[in-house]
Amino acid sequence: MSEFSAELIGTMLLILLGNGVVANVILKGTKGNSGGWIAITTGWALAVFVGVVIAGPYSGAHLNPAVTLGLAIAGKFAWGKVLWYILAQIIGAIIGAVLVWIVYRDHFNATTDPDHQLAVFCTSPAISNSLFNLLSEIVGTFVLVFVIFYFTKGELGDDKTPVGLGSLGALPVAFLVWSIGLSLGGTTGYAINPARDFGPRIAHAFLPIKGKAHSQWKYAWVPVIGPFVGAIIAAALYLAFN
Repeated sequence: MSEFSAELIGTMLLILLGNGVVANVILKGTKGNSGGWIAITTGWALAVFVGVVIAGPYSGAHLNPAVTLGLAIAGKFAWGKVLWYILAQIIGAIIGAVLVWIVYRDHFNATTDPDHQLAVFCTSPAISNSLFNLLSEIVGTFVLVFVIFYFTKGELGDDKTPVGLGSLGALPVAFLVWSIGLSLGGTTGYAINPARDFGPRIAHAFLPIKGKAHSQWKYAWVPVIGPFVGAIIAAALYLAFN
């Protein structure tokens, strides 16, 4: 498997299972309806686990443009591969979101609230405040990327070892994402990943979802810019300490 295909498939599975648990919890008539925040955060953590298991040996399992950027800034990843990885992640996220729609198509059609439909695809603030919504995404992604640096620190014995979420295995990263979701995710839904939000939002815009409304593009910059800023801060702080 190539690095590109590993990032694409890993991100596709991440979104399929992550957005899938959201669909199961909030769409009308599902077996998991009203399962709650614990179900969603646990499902996302396990989705990360699956994506990392698949992509880790081949690409390092970034699965997140903010992770890719942060690793490049810290000198742990080649700048020449950054855009290639990000493209794979966005494509994978779009495919994953489309698959969720296919699996839950009848439940999307049965759900009359367009905000609930949109929530399966992308994040939105619990209280709309652009500054603090942005800060939430910055802080959450900072924690993600900063801790990842210490997962990988001292573990890369040769240049052939892929660097990313999978550098120490999938389980530590799954617990990290689970912790971020439980502790910091209540404000914006913790995108902490530009591809995770942007790719599915694109899918929502073009899919023929019965009764859907807008894709909230006015908010879409927050879960894209916030994670990038958080990753930059994490990388700068890591470099200052090491």
